[in-house]
Amino acid sequence: MAHTDHQTMRRVLRREIAGTIGLLADEHDFHAMRRYRSFVFDDHTTYLRHVEALLKGRAAQGSHTTLALFDPEDYAAFCAEHGLDPEAPASRSRFTAELAATGPTIPYDGSPLATLVPALVDEAVRQATWEYATGLLTRLGPCPTCGEDIGRSAFTRASDLVVRILDTAPPGDRHLVCSVSGTPETLISVLHADDDTGGTVGLDEAEALEFTSILALGLATHSPGGLVMRISAPGTPDRVYGWRLRRGGLVPLTAAEVFDAYCTDIESGDLISPEPGVDYCAPPDLGEETDQEHRH
Repeated sequence: MAHTDHQTMRRVLRREIAGTIGLLADEHDFHAMRRYRSFVFDDHTTYLRHVEALLKGRAAQGSHTTLALFDPEDYAAFCAEHGLDPEAPASRSRFTAELAATGPTIPYDGSPLATLVPALVDEAVRQATWEYATGLLTRLGPCPTCGEDIGRSAFTRASDLVVRILDTAPPGDRHLVCSVSGTPETLISVLHADDDTGGTVGLDEAEALEFTSILALGLATHSPGGLVMRISAPGTPDRVYGWRLRRGGLVPLTAAEVFDAYCTDIESGDLISPEPGVDYCAPPDLGEETDQEHRH
């Protein structure tokens, strides 16, 4: 009887242990792992099928599992840095635990891997973009005129602009895209802001942080770029408008400029038909910035 009670208690405890699976999301990473004899899979499709079965099994037992991207190159570097045997399954477990603590992860919610993998890749790209932009902002250092941290000041300005852009937008689901070029490469960030039933704007914190950092980088470096918004609401045409990044600020695009941008093929330059049910318009007035005395 006591033995049975112990087994029951251990099963209960196992259900309360959160787990992370380091996923080899693409064929390239999968084949890179086949260099290790202890990695027993030889077919990526079969591997993914077994991972999905494991996820379903853990969910059926009430266990919570998160997914992380397993990068074989990062794994090899991790083992070399910590003096671990890359052939040992325990080394892979330790690396996966590190991913859970520091890397991008998404929770398993019962969705098929075909849906979860793109979401996980998007999360990894978002984090990498944010880290890259943050690094560039940090390296800008202090303003030679006033000594203020240029990156921090630009992030504060960008945060204020994002708030005012959302506050002045008509009701609906908002889809914002910010692009900054010449930093030295073009960076693009997307932010979704959806109205809930109570009229409150819902934002994903990670998306908002990345989006604001990209905008801040454009403001701080006076890089060319732009910000466009699309608002969708039931019973009304979608509205599209935007701004151009110029001289460290946002300059409103005219309705004609927005139309041209959306109705011109990027590669060929040919005109394309406007999307039905869409109004291309000028943006609302954002008002004066809270601090315009000194722009870095």
